[in-house]
Amino acid sequence: MAMGRTVLHMPSGHTGVVAKLHPTVLFNISDSYIRRNDQQERVIGTLLGSISPDGTVEIRNSYAVPHSEQADQVAVDIDYHRTMFELHQRVNHKEIIVGWYSTGSSLSPSDTLIHDFYGREVANPVLLTVDTAFAEEKVNIKVFVSTLLTLGERQLAAQFHEVQLDLRLIEAERIGFDVLKKTMVEKLPNDLEGLEATIERLQDMIDRVFRYVDDVVEGQVQPDNSVGRFLADTMASVPRISSDAFDKLFNDSVQDLLLVLYLANLTKTQLILAEKLNTAAQIV
Repeated sequence: MAMGRTVLHMPSGHTGVVAKLHPTVLFNISDSYIRRNDQQERVIGTLLGSISPDGTVEIRNSYAVPHSEQADQVAVDIDYHRTMFELHQRVNHKEIIVGWYSTGSSLSPSDTLIHDFYGREVANPVLLTVDTAFAEEKVNIKVFVSTLLTLGERQLAAQFHEVQLDLRLIEAERIGFDVLKKTMVEKLPNDLEGLEATIERLQDMIDRVFRYVDDVVEGQVQPDNSVGRFLADTMASVPRISSDAFDKLFNDSVQDLLLVLYLANLTKTQLILAEKLNTAAQIV
């Protein structure tokens, strides 16, 4: 495929498209980038998921697709892409192609050619860009849709519009995502370190809420009704129990967790011992 059109990047606008990104996709993309060939500057791949009637694109899975770029040409391994898609369809036939991804912090001229290819696979594909450098431990993730600028019957350029991105993480995924942003770590956090990080993040969020409420009461910040309703719903969802009852409930939960960990380690030790006894019996 040869390059022949200009790429225009437009800021986020009212396109009617909302992209919901599952964190597993980010882990897959980062893993593919680490495993890339030394000659490759970036990695591209296919995005799988679903498209709702209201225009919401849910990105649940992905896989890398081999490609090569030289000067004004780009080659994509189409056979590999379609083979991988057929294998994914056998596992989960509900996941369809919703677009493609590229590593890097900006768009490139060859993106129009790759986008044209995915445009033949699915109508209105999305482009997900992920800056795997994680500069200053910041995540630069963007989603685009493309439209063609034409003059009569002549196609002048491909115009990429940035769309709204919704990245929601449960606490366990957020801990892993924070580790991923640090590019270099000595070790992965254990359960206690993860719990400590979660509590610290919760404490920080509570402090910010306190500051916001104080500023509203003192008249320094204009009150927002939607924020007030959200805070009221949050407070209403908290169980009204005494501190003694909470301490007892918390301690009981910790004891249950420790019991499960003890039984799991005991089972693991028994399996290892049985394996060693079986190996010794075979040798004798």
